[in-house]
Amino acid sequence: MDTVSPPARVAFLGLGVMGAAMAANVARAGFALAVHNRSRAKAEALEAAGAAWAATPAEAARGAAVVGLCLPDTPDVEAVLFGPEGVAEGVAPGTVVIDFSTIAAAPAAGFARRLLEERGAHLLDSPVSGGPGGARDGTLTCMIGGDAGAFARARPFFEAVGKTFTHLGPPGAGQVCKSANQLMVAATMLAVSEAIALGRKAGLDPMAMRQALLGGSAKSFVMENHAKRIIEGTLQPGFRAELMRKDTRLSLAAMRDHGVFAPATALAAQMMEALVNSGRGGMDSASLGLLVAELSGLEG
Repeated sequence: MDTVSPPARVAFLGLGVMGAAMAANVARAGFALAVHNRSRAKAEALEAAGAAWAATPAEAARGAAVVGLCLPDTPDVEAVLFGPEGVAEGVAPGTVVIDFSTIAAAPAAGFARRLLEERGAHLLDSPVSGGPGGARDGTLTCMIGGDAGAFARARPFFEAVGKTFTHLGPPGAGQVCKSANQLMVAATMLAVSEAIALGRKAGLDPMAMRQALLGGSAKSFVMENHAKRIIEGTLQPGFRAELMRKDTRLSLAAMRDHGVFAPATALAAQMMEALVNSGRGGMDSASLGLLVAELSGLEG
């Protein structure tokens, strides 16, 4: 089949912080975009820019060559794909459905098999990394599992939302890679939070300490971005702590499923549980720094 390029008709479902920014970039790339979200209010800006509103996922999928999803969790993806008036009721054979959500790998693989068997459509799991800034800038990293031919066909759609694309293998492979990504981010966040608390308790200027650490081997995306937010207290989401808790639960389950000795994953997951249980689930995941500071006897 031919590559799906603008101005082909496409759809995007799920217009949260990440999804709305990704959908806007798809529209800016020149695709004819239909959108759907549980709450229509989140689609207003996209509609004002020319996107068509679809009342159901099935309606959005009808006539679309590519359908993008960005949803909170595994049950949400299943409902949008296979529930009443779901994507499966409207999608045509040969359509490429791209799930940018972060969900469990085994169900993701099962959804792909089911959509292919029932509708002849390809489902790619393509969780992303890069956060809201990457979604706005169109520079996301996409970790892709599923049919390589479907990925090649949908490449222009991917290029509208991201910068780095890696096809990792069969359905579910992208989600396994994302579990590794989230483990590394959460574990690094914990280490950075402890480092900042150490500096504060020892009387160091935490911003000066951060600058020093950025000059050496401790430099990382988390140190560069999240450490600054922790120090300054700018912790509005962003990526909510309750979503990072969900992701670290997925990381922990993936480690268990594959028999990996994973003490860092276990600790990071437990700290995200503690963070959400401390009442900070609606704050950015970098609020882990506040919890570590609190447990260290620090104020402010």
